[in-house]
Amino acid sequence: MTTATVQLPGFTDPVHEAQQTFRALLDALARPGLPQAMVAVTAPAGLTPECAAACLTLLDLETTVWLQSGLSEAARAWLLFHTGCRFTEQPQAADFAIIHDAANLPPLDAFGWGTAEYPEASTSLLIQLPALTGPTTVTLQGPGIREAIALQTPLGQPFWQQWQVMTASYPLGLDVWCLADHQVIGLPRTARVTDSQENL
Repeated sequence: MTTATVQLPGFTDPVHEAQQTFRALLDALARPGLPQAMVAVTAPAGLTPECAAACLTLLDLETTVWLQSGLSEAARAWLLFHTGCRFTEQPQAADFAIIHDAANLPPLDAFGWGTAEYPEASTSLLIQLPALTGPTTVTLQGPGIREAIALQTPLGQPFWQQWQVMTASYPLGLDVWCLADHQVIGLPRTARVTDSQENL
């Protein structure tokens, strides 16, 4: 853990910025597919500013985190210093998973989907993306969506095929936040894919 890494600041106004970030994350799940503005913080290599803000808000001494292989040691050290979270090598055991390479995202069933008694005891994914828009168009329906919403996303067809399988197991499943461009889009497990296509 280098001094330069841990001295990177967290929130400049911890109370208000944490509240603002938490509200954005909640609104993102309540309104699937609609971008919400995020607080940005000075982040170490491997974490985007908006993902770093989400981590400062969601992680603490009681949370277990899985880091995708290849995430920098600087990011691990920063998270440990600022949040005190615990790390696991087993994605199914994680409360949160941080993804920095969506193209190599593990299969969704590699993560914890909760249990029949405790469906909320599942893994939430924080997926860092270069942008929130991309070549795949999916149509989502479900709670928080008025009729349907079309989402243009960099997440490819394999992700959405797995998502369709997962939502059939509701209330088990994953909740996902996609982060880029100082914004977040939420994908709660209640969001159903009714159509998807790759735009070539």
